[in-house]
Amino acid sequence: MTQLLDFIAHVDKHLQSFAEQHGPLIYALLFLIVFCETGLVVTPFLPGDSLLFAVGALAAQGFMKIEIVIPLLVCAAILGDNLNYWIGRRCGGWIVNQRWFKRDYLTKTEAFFVKHGGRAIVIARFVPIVRTFAPFTAGFGRMQYRRFLTFSLGGGLFWVVSISVLGFALGNLPFIKSNFKLVSLLIIVVSVLPIVIEVIKHKREARRAAAGQKTDRE
Repeated sequence: MTQLLDFIAHVDKHLQSFAEQHGPLIYALLFLIVFCETGLVVTPFLPGDSLLFAVGALAAQGFMKIEIVIPLLVCAAILGDNLNYWIGRRCGGWIVNQRWFKRDYLTKTEAFFVKHGGRAIVIARFVPIVRTFAPFTAGFGRMQYRRFLTFSLGGGLFWVVSISVLGFALGNLPFIKSNFKLVSLLIIVVSVLPIVIEVIKHKREARRAAAGQKTDRE
């Protein structure tokens, strides 16, 4: 766990070190991380937004080619999404009944779908944890595959391109280089903020509903 937290906090340093030592294998590593983060419900803890920003920043510094890494990670995100969709569709009933499965995550993602509909596939791209569970929930809920695929393609493309290009544009700024840990944490906080807001709203609505039922009984 400590190593994982260190990797997330210093993702730029670890990726830079790997690129310097292993060259082109950095592309395989990045593909694997993004594919697993979007494709497997057991790996929602892997970095997503901060990783893409770091990729763009490192590409700006010459450690990898932006014209290779962006198409590669778009493919990884879309393929991961689709794997997750079909896992949810074929095995969802069995998975949600396992002890290790985080039902709270599924409940929050379902609420996200209720609020945003099919657009949740696109919006969820920018929300950690929900990003991992959205395609699984879509498959489990039997969303029409063609509709899911449309949102998945658009969401995967927009997510990877927007954050990677932002990292590429800002990656050479002295402030970004010297404060990358702070920037990464800020990205994570901004990404998680929508979940926190939704949870608070949901709890308030539940309390109001409970208070209303209590008043009616009296």
